[in-house]
Amino acid sequence: MLRYSLLTAGLLLGSSAFAAPAGDLPLMPWPAKVERPATQGALVLTDKTSVNVTGDDLGDAPTRLRQRIALQTGWMLQPQAAKPEHATITFAIARKVPTQPMPDSDESYTLTVNASGVNIAANTRFGALRGMETLLQLIQNGTENTFIPWVTIDDSPRFPWRGLLLDSARHFIPPDDIKRQIDGMAAAKLNVLHWHLTDDQGWRFASKRYPKLTQLASDGLFYTPDQMREIVRYATARGIRVVPEIDMPGHASAIAVAYPELMSAPGPYEMERHWGVLKPVLDPTKEATYAFAEAMVTELTAIFPDPYLHIGGDEVDDTQWKNNAAIQTFMRDNSLTDSHALQAYFNRKLETILEKHHRRMVGWDEIFHPDLPKSILIQSWQGQDALGQVAEKGYKGILSTGFYLDQPQSTAYHYRNEIVPQGLNNVDVIGDNDSAQSWSFSMPRLKGKPVEGSFTLVKGESGWRGFIDFSGKSRRAVQDIEWRSDNQVTFTVDTWMGETRPVVTVNNDTLSGYFLLGNARYPVSGKLLDDVPKGIVPVVPDASQQANLSGGEAALWAENVVAPVLDIKLWPRAFAVAERLWSAQDVNDIDNMYTRLQAIDAWSTVSVGLQQHSQQQAYFTRLANNADTLPLQILAQAVEPAQYYTRQHLKFQAGNYHQFEPLNRFADALNAESNTVRQMTKWVDRLVSDAEDNESAEALRHVFNRWQSNTSDVLALSESNYQLKAIKPVIQEVDKLASIGLRLTDLVARQGTLDDKEIASIQNELDNAAKIQDEVVIAAVYPLETLLNATRNQ
Repeated sequence: MLRYSLLTAGLLLGSSAFAAPAGDLPLMPWPAKVERPATQGALVLTDKTSVNVTGDDLGDAPTRLRQRIALQTGWMLQPQAAKPEHATITFAIARKVPTQPMPDSDESYTLTVNASGVNIAANTRFGALRGMETLLQLIQNGTENTFIPWVTIDDSPRFPWRGLLLDSARHFIPPDDIKRQIDGMAAAKLNVLHWHLTDDQGWRFASKRYPKLTQLASDGLFYTPDQMREIVRYATARGIRVVPEIDMPGHASAIAVAYPELMSAPGPYEMERHWGVLKPVLDPTKEATYAFAEAMVTELTAIFPDPYLHIGGDEVDDTQWKNNAAIQTFMRDNSLTDSHALQAYFNRKLETILEKHHRRMVGWDEIFHPDLPKSILIQSWQGQDALGQVAEKGYKGILSTGFYLDQPQSTAYHYRNEIVPQGLNNVDVIGDNDSAQSWSFSMPRLKGKPVEGSFTLVKGESGWRGFIDFSGKSRRAVQDIEWRSDNQVTFTVDTWMGETRPVVTVNNDTLSGYFLLGNARYPVSGKLLDDVPKGIVPVVPDASQQANLSGGEAALWAENVVAPVLDIKLWPRAFAVAERLWSAQDVNDIDNMYTRLQAIDAWSTVSVGLQQHSQQQAYFTRLANNADTLPLQILAQAVEPAQYYTRQHLKFQAGNYHQFEPLNRFADALNAESNTVRQMTKWVDRLVSDAEDNESAEALRHVFNRWQSNTSDVLALSESNYQLKAIKPVIQEVDKLASIGLRLTDLVARQGTLDDKEIASIQNELDNAAKIQDEVVIAAVYPLETLLNATRNQ
């Protein structure tokens, strides 16, 4: 059934040398402890591979394991005995537990691979299931055979709550697509499916007590109780909890359509098709409202066994409350001083209903109130500051800010997003020998208020440091301060908007330039301040309070997501979020992460059945009117969807911010970031630091030549489909940039320079190319800027 070899394992990731603290094995999330023997051997698998389980029943997991080995190898495995005596893979489970996963389920395991075979030892079935995914990631098809490297892994998660929010309300997600995401979650060791079932634009589960919810507010797209039970069963078999969400008292337009008598204003109401924060809100003074809430809780608890139920509670527009005389009188009679107090009153009554049904409340930041018991769990979309305050007050909290996967952002941005709030380490303490300059800024957005604040740059004995103050938010340290000239400076800071890079020019006492939010430029203006402004100190819980931080959730809101692109939006980026939630805090090397992520991306399409590549191919085929999609694939190397909420805000400005806006653009088929541009950035950095790096120079030339050769083919496609015509300027700009790239690569390689006039001309071309066209950005602009800066006369 098995053989072993002392071959040096030809691992997917190359060398067997470890890059601490994560190593060279194709694993994600990275385990807590990985040990490789001094003699690196490998267990060679054959089609006689067999599986045995002792100590508990893993249901159909052993069968799924064998099926996935067959997928990864292309074999048809030979039939095995029910209990093979000398199994290739053995699961040894210490104790039986109920099959329903719980918040405190033990997910630890030890996986050992040696000449004798594979052994996965776990305290419970949940650890065994996590170990199974690690084992599948270890299986590799090498140059001579299929093997598993000898290894010993001791593993357990850093945080108990590792979730993924799927929004079925804005755009309906068919059950089979949800099941596929559950498979992905299991592969990534995520353990909570947060199912957003209701919102303004749709009510997605059938209620027996209130049938008009789906009759009038679902467009016929909803889940029956049996379908929801099947999702729960499917998730349970993979060790995943399902927490349903019904959003109350706001985000209630769907309720208003079906039962206007429950609302705080009389209506009439129509199905809401537009996105945004809307006015319909439940009336907290009516007993009928609580009868409705109890009916919903009763029906949901009969389907979802998890001890938590999510009540939403976010973004309540209190206009209807303020305009309702009866509600205002009720507030005065009950000493409710403001709308927040009224919402807390509603939540206290709702919490009593949940307690009656043996459920604990989960809700967004807005439910946080001292009148509620510490048994509630607060999910933060407002960020680490809000989460830090929650933990300080003794409440449990989880983080979602920074993990919004519906926003196209780099995987590195999500990966850097630490759950535990971080301090400033005295970066804002100005010493006697320091010189500081502070600048105000105002950055208008395409939707909503301008982002305003100030930043301070400090020159000290050890160089430049700095910090930034966004209005209403705590102070943050900035990184990578670089003066590109005497009056132009840039630096980076991760914000709720994504990776934020100001590129600003300071002349006398005025500031101009732009903030780069991910890849999208937003113009900014400001002025020199007389003094360093006072800032809000970050809230950093102490060690004991940090125990209140239970983990986090990736969120996939569906304003810009439909089922045919679901996997493109989630995978493989969700693996990086999963690693942040599972692995140790010091597993944070970004280059190592991307190397492993590339392996996991391929593995997850083959073994798990995720469709990020096939969905993109289907979109490209439709856009090309042709199965030959290579021209679009090559063009996609240079561009990315506009990051932050730029795409949503552009739709808002165009009057297309609604449910029926077609998500059929080239932008919809693109990955959140271009792997080619990310690799180009590395080649450029190497070439700039070493002009004799011929390998990097040749790699850049190869990419630029490929883009130029592609121009005529992709232009022809843009003329053949009206949905592609809008990217014709993008195609033409990529062609120009390829020419510029070839010239700049040659200049840097021979250490040549350009005069100021030529530099200004090329910079102008790059600035034009950086503009958003049909919701995409040519991300290749930025490595080219680095090449251009290297050609300046020093």
